[in-house]
Amino acid sequence: MSSQLSRRLFLLQTLLLFTACAGQETSNQEFELVIGVISYGEEEQALEQFVHFREYMGKKLRAIIQLEPTLNENIAIERIQRGTWSLVFAPPGLAAIASANYQYSPIYPLEMEDYPRAIFVVREDSPLRQLKDLQGKTVALGQPGSATGYYIPLRNLSGFTLAEILSAATPKTVLELVAQGKAAAGAISSEEYNFYKTKLGAAKFRILFTDSQNVPSGSVLIGPNIETNRQQLIRNYMKDAPPNVVQDVGYVPNAEPPDYKNMISLIKQLKPIADRLNSKPVRLF
Repeated sequence: MSSQLSRRLFLLQTLLLFTACAGQETSNQEFELVIGVISYGEEEQALEQFVHFREYMGKKLRAIIQLEPTLNENIAIERIQRGTWSLVFAPPGLAAIASANYQYSPIYPLEMEDYPRAIFVVREDSPLRQLKDLQGKTVALGQPGSATGYYIPLRNLSGFTLAEILSAATPKTVLELVAQGKAAAGAISSEEYNFYKTKLGAAKFRILFTDSQNVPSGSVLIGPNIETNRQQLIRNYMKDAPPNVVQDVGYVPNAEPPDYKNMISLIKQLKPIADRLNSKPVRLF
């Protein structure tokens, strides 16, 4: 055999060996999946809630499962814009934005005991009795991305002129601003109100107005950064997860996700109003 042919064979064997090793190294690399969830400042509770889910999905996917609790919807939108999150446990407003604008796909609805309603809350001793009494007053809203704390309340206030709108970082902050007299009323979901109203010491509240619209449930969203085959694996593993794992994180594996068309339409309609919320007074028309 000529030296030139021997040299070619050696180079070919070396190339094949390198390719095989590279392929083995790639196949052994662990896939990383980042889960996003809004915690409203309760990070430790969120981490504890997802312990079994992370263990289960990590084992099934042979992946590193990270959990990133964020304070509110505004920060969550930024994470979704950047594609940081692969899987999102999203309330309805955030789910609508992510699916309409950033190619996230709802795969399972989040569990809810009852349909939450958007409400306005005042102090118990407030002289305000009707929604129209908020004309000229200061009102606290939640963050963009919140259906019950932001979008639906803005629709309720369309046509009003307010002295000021205060942006509250969390639902609890909404109630704190009302309790302190910094806001005449605050927008919050009925579910959040029932949870937080007893956590502010001696402060007493009263519901001023309740919106009649049922708000769809939130959803588990899967991001466009996950390739199609792996998306299907995630769906399947979540569908077949043990009941305790499903219950911990609160999704419904045997149901279709909600239709967010009406929510998406409302968000688009309110954009011209939402762009003027920092002015004083605030003209909501």
